[in-house]
Order: sequence, then structure tokens, then C-alpha cells
Amino acid sequence: MGEVYRAHDPRLGRDVAIKILPAIVSTDSERLRRFEQEARAAAALNHPNILAVHDIGSENGSPYIVSELLEGESLRDRLNSGAVPVRKAVEYAVAIARGLAAAHEKGIIHRDLKPENLFITADGRVKILDFGLAKLAQAEPAPGSGSLMPTSAGGTTPGLVLGTVGYMSPEQVRGQATDQRSDLFAFGAILYEMLAGRRAFHGETSVETMTAILKEEPPELPVADGQLPVALRRIVERCLAKGAAQRFKSADDLAFALESLETASVPPLKGAPEIAPRNRERAWRLAACVSFLIAIALVWPALLYVWRSHPELPLMRVDIVTPPTADPVSFALSPDGRQLAFVANDEGQSRLWVRPFDQAAPRSLTGTEGASLPFWAPDGRSIGFFADGKLKRIGVSGGSPQILADAPAGRGGTWSRDGVIVYAPDTTGVGLMRIAAIGGSAAPLTRLAAGQGTHRWPQFLPDGQRILFNAGQGQPEMRGLYLGWLDGREPRRIMASEEAAVYVP
Repeated sequence: MGEVYRAHDPRLGRDVAIKILPAIVSTDSERLRRFEQEARAAAALNHPNILAVHDIGSENGSPYIVSELLEGESLRDRLNSGAVPVRKAVEYAVAIARGLAAAHEKGIIHRDLKPENLFITADGRVKILDFGLAKLAQAEPAPGSGSLMPTSAGGTTPGLVLGTVGYMSPEQVRGQATDQRSDLFAFGAILYEMLAGRRAFHGETSVETMTAILKEEPPELPVADGQLPVALRRIVERCLAKGAAQRFKSADDLAFALESLETASVPPLKGAPEIAPRNRERAWRLAACVSFLIAIALVWPALLYVWRSHPELPLMRVDIVTPPTADPVSFALSPDGRQLAFVANDEGQSRLWVRPFDQAAPRSLTGTEGASLPFWAPDGRSIGFFADGKLKRIGVSGGSPQILADAPAGRGGTWSRDGVIVYAPDTTGVGLMRIAAIGGSAAPLTRLAAGQGTHRWPQFLPDGQRILFNAGQGQPEMRGLYLGWLDGREPRRIMASEEAAVYVP
């Protein structure tokens, strides 16, 4: 929608893109409304994976949007050459998911996500474009009142539904109310297409394609050749679930699941993505080596004593086969390293399971339906987890779970030897909370600083008084790994990081 020109901003000395709605069509109220919608939505967002808008205005009756100038190609152009390699597809997918999470955080749902509206820059970054059909934080249009015009080249079919045939969610096809999970369905269709080199849903006509979205499953992605991790296929399948409730709860959850593929404790299948930049990895290795050498020099006498006084523990290697799961990132190793807690399906429902390494089979814990992100008590006798918008705990031997506190969308918890649980209750807008493991009233532990969107993934350090956590979704200079204190002191930023950290004794 609109015409795009390359231009130069002499004030700042940079090239920009100007999108203009010609005066001849600006009298069309529907096209003008969508053009203004795009401007409002894009201007409200500031994220490296969303096209940056510099200015909006009108000249001689023609509205315009001034944005950053992108050099590269659309994802559709890239897909015309065939499937995307697994590593690169996951790299693109993480970027798209992070961009969607930023939009959803502002109450903006794209509703027309497709390869034509995704741009790959010359240096490999991914940008989300065209918010012309975006739903802002306002009332949903009544079914049948949607746009009758395409949003851009590439196939928004005229009709009484909003979106693009082939990437619409089932609820969009039916003309029902939509939320952020509709974007996640479109995301799944795009990720499927990147991996398979063909569309997830395609028919000879638009009606056949919409019928396929409602009633059919796309051909299964191949994993037998070892090039595609099973966990990645399950992520795609969860995104493409017909029911919105069966998809990921948020784009942030989705991004975390994708990022976890490279950091899972089980070695990834051949072709699993390596998302972390190589230069950062080399820097970490160098810093780790220097720190290790210094530590050895300082504690060498103590090490000699320990080695002489304690027999060497046997090296344990295990290959754990779990029941099917749509949540491969929800697992935790017990403090003594002898048990694994994880989330998997049991009779059609996801539950918490425990697998002692000295036993042949895992067992599920009744009452943990919908569990996610388990974490252990220091004594290994109980497990904390999130389910049904609550923070809960349950004994490893079984029994009824105990509800501890509200946690609408938990983002990690940690349990100290002094019986304190620190947890992240939601995806955005709140800091970490603390509560006694036996129950009681929850209290804030950290507060968001200006420019921060969330505190998440807490982990107690061995002293039981300090906590590592990640601050994300805010301004780049405020995101990173932080050190907090149980006594409520001001957290200290340790380093820039988009991911969580794990303390290694």
C-alpha cells in the first residue's frame, strides 16, 4: 500500500525511505485509515527487528511516512530460491519472535505477518514491515468489517477477513476476534516454509487454502536425516495448533524456546542452530580462561586438600528419552545431579515428570497439569513450577501441589537453602518477587529501572543472598545480566546480554 521512494535527509546526513499515499487515492477513507494505522503502530515501536519510523506528515494532501532505508531483500525473495538452512532459519525466527514480542508488549498485533512483510537486510538482520492491518489496543472490528484491499504486493486477497490467505490463523479465517496468538500461527507458517521450502497451507483457490487451515495439518517436517532437531519441529507444530489455547502463550515464550535449542543440556542434532555471535563467544572463552587461571593460582592449596581428601566422583553420561513434549525448554536438574524434572505429555495433558537417573523410567506428578519452568528445592525433595497463572510447589514423592502466589506468566524461579523463593511473575511490567517456600505473602524484591521492561530468569548464588537475573525488553543500554541482593539493595549490571545466565560452581 503506497509508493516508496529513496530520499536523503540533509539535516542528519542519512538516506531514508519515504512511503507516500498518493493524493489520488488518499481520498479513499479505507486506504487512508490503514495508512494512518500503519504510521501509528510503527511509530509506537522501537526495536531492532521492526522497521524504524523517523517521521510522519502530509504534503499537498498526500500523507507520508519517513523510515529507515533498508538494503537487502524480502523473505519472500529469499524463499523463491528454496528452503533456508536450519541454523539461518532459526536465527531469522528468533529475530522475528523478538520483534513480535516487542509489538505485543505495546498491545499491537500485526495480523498480516507473511514473508512479503519480513525484510532481510544486507548484513543479515530481520525487520518486520507493514503494520497496515495491525490491531492496536482498542476494540476489535466486527466480523465482516475488515479491509477489502491488499496491504502490499504478494497476495492479500480481497474479502471479508483480515490477513493474507495462507498465513491467517483459523480464528482469522472464521472472522472471529484475534489476539497475539494469531500472529504466532502466522509465524509458524513462515517458519515451516523456511524449513520445508514450501507453504504449510496451499490450495488451488483461496477457499481451498482456508479450508486447509481450518481442517488439515501440513506435511510433517523431516527429522530422520538428522538435519532438523525434533524440538524445532515440535515448536513449529505448537505454533500451527488449530486452537489458540494450544499455541505458545506469548512471542516471548516462543523466542525463549527457539533460543534454548542451542543451549539444551542434551547435545543438539546435527544442524541445530548456533545463534550466538562468534566474536562474543571468543570473548567469553578468553575471559573464562583468564578467570580460571587466576582462581587456580589463588586456591591451589585448597584444591590439593580437596583432591586428596575426597575420592573422584564417577563421570555420569545418560541419554534420556522423554514422552512427547511441546515444551522442550522446561526442565531442571536436581541439586545433587541425580534427578531430572521436565514437562511432557501424559494422556493428552502436559504434566511435570521426574526421572531419577538410577531408574529406567520417569514418572509423572499428578496435579501438575499445564506446568512449566520447574526449579528444585535445595534438598531435592520438592519442585517449584508455574501453572494456571500461579506459582506452585509439589513434593517429588507426590501429593497435592501447593499454590504459593499469583504468577500470570512466570519467567523462572529459584529456591534458596534458607527457604526463600525468588521468582519472575510475568513477562513484562514487574520486577522479581520473593516469598517464603512454605507460603505467605509475596513481596517485591526488585523494581524496574527507567528503560527496563522486565526482570526474569533469577538464580541464587551459593551464598543464598545474591541473585543473578536478566533484565530485558527495554532500552538496549538497560538490558543485560544483573546481580541482585536478597536484602533489597539496588541491583548492579554485570554485562550486556539478551539471554539468561547460569552460575557454574
